Amino acid sequence: MAASKSKKTAVPDAPEMPRMNREMLMLVDAIAREKNVERDIVFGAVELALAQATKKLYTGEVDLRVSVDRESGEYETFRRWHVVPDTAGLQLPDQEILHFEALEQIPDIEVDDYIEEPVASVPIGRIGAMAAKQVILQKIRDAEREMLLNDFLARGEKIFVGSVKRLDKGDLICESGRIEGRLKRTDLIPKENLRVGDRVRAIITTVDATMRGAPMLLSRAAPEFMVELFRNEVPEIEQGLLEIKSCARDPGSRAKIAVVSHDRRVDPIGTCVGVRGSRVNAVTNELAGERVDIVLWSEDPAQFVIGALAPANVQSIVVDEEKHAMDVVVDEENLAIAIGRGGQNVRLAAELTGWKINIMDAAESAQKTASETETVRGLFMQKLDVDQEVADILIAEGFTSLEEVAYVPLHEMLEIESFDEDTVGELRARAKDALLTMEIAREESVEDVSQDLRDLDGLTVELIGKLADAGVHTRDELADLAVDELTDITGQSAEDARALILKAREHWFANEAAATDGSGTPT
Repeated sequence: MAASKSKKTAVPDAPEMPRMNREMLMLVDAIAREKNVERDIVFGAVELALAQATKKLYTGEVDLRVSVDRESGEYETFRRWHVVPDTAGLQLPDQEILHFEALEQIPDIEVDDYIEEPVASVPIGRIGAMAAKQVILQKIRDAEREMLLNDFLARGEKIFVGSVKRLDKGDLICESGRIEGRLKRTDLIPKENLRVGDRVRAIITTVDATMRGAPMLLSRAAPEFMVELFRNEVPEIEQGLLEIKSCARDPGSRAKIAVVSHDRRVDPIGTCVGVRGSRVNAVTNELAGERVDIVLWSEDPAQFVIGALAPANVQSIVVDEEKHAMDVVVDEENLAIAIGRGGQNVRLAAELTGWKINIMDAAESAQKTASETETVRGLFMQKLDVDQEVADILIAEGFTSLEEVAYVPLHEMLEIESFDEDTVGELRARAKDALLTMEIAREESVEDVSQDLRDLDGLTVELIGKLADAGVHTRDELADLAVDELTDITGQSAEDARALILKAREHWFANEAAATDGSGTPT
């Protein structure tokens, strides 16, 4: 808290300090006992009421402080000035003073301190008993509300259990004891129709004691709500024997959770399901029949994705670490199951695992593999200056890029039966030369990138290089891209790509706004 210091100026003799009447002191004691709050809190409300009444005597937005003696009831009033840095200037002239001016009055004063000057106090009778009581009671209600909220939070509860008290602009105000929470329509399970008086359980997502009305925001649609429901139903999670690694939900329809056991004796899936499905059914019933797939978490991303796509059977899977994506091949019978109704199954699997998942059948996989092979073959033949036979040998041995040819351990390439040491040395030298030439060309290409694109927030040197390679050199060209086009170029997630495109389009909207006046009429 910033310090307050008396203003060292000549002040006329202050009038004798007024005293709170006996009735007001008795009222303070009575309110403190009735509301079960500290006596100082009630006195603080009285001081606030007196300060507000005194402000009415001034024309500007002055800052006043009232100090009441807790025993005698005497009180005095001070006008305050906040000391601000000289470089900041005065934003509130009636409440602030520059540091250099404050130093002239108090040599040791610092920035953020306050200078105070005694001023005449308003007699308590002038503010009116009703006005004072209203301010005091409001202050008490706020303090009481904060105390109840702190008591509630001290219990460490994550799930709010209460009932619907009233409706407020389409949101539900729920009550648990004397604590209120706001459940927005968007945080309800779709097609759920809760009415006043209905019991409700929801996860606490946000707590803000300064928020008017209900200080808590609740949700029944968040994945965290399902996690907490399982935590309550499965004691092994609380004991640390099981862990829920992730959760993805389509509220009211379907969900997937990934679990792992830290004890070999405990079956993670069976434990979460419970005897005759008792545990998972308890969660499902709370979530309006939402079907839950329980998936075994694995450190192997490919294995994790295979489990997440259940009940579909996976034929093969190709992992692209750079793009953080996987190509999953399933047979014709499992294609619809893997994708799910409206793409629900693959979408939830992607959210659960954090990987981009591309579902395809064997024919599509073969076509894509052939296309990629042809691209790599052409790259090797052109950059390494070799014939198709040598390129195919490299591809058959698992080489897919010039970097691999240039920098894979020498002994690995010498193990290729078709190549002798001289051939390997020549291929590595050609690959390094080709990479150097391509890097020089990339730098020249990047030089063609416009400054407005270089200055765009969120663009790294690597991303600029990838955009330049794809022929994207200006901010407008980036803004014109679709999300899937940008992800193919940069390997970003769809969410990051979408955010980057929106950032690139901001100047369009700014130009449109500048072209119209406040009424929307073109200028």
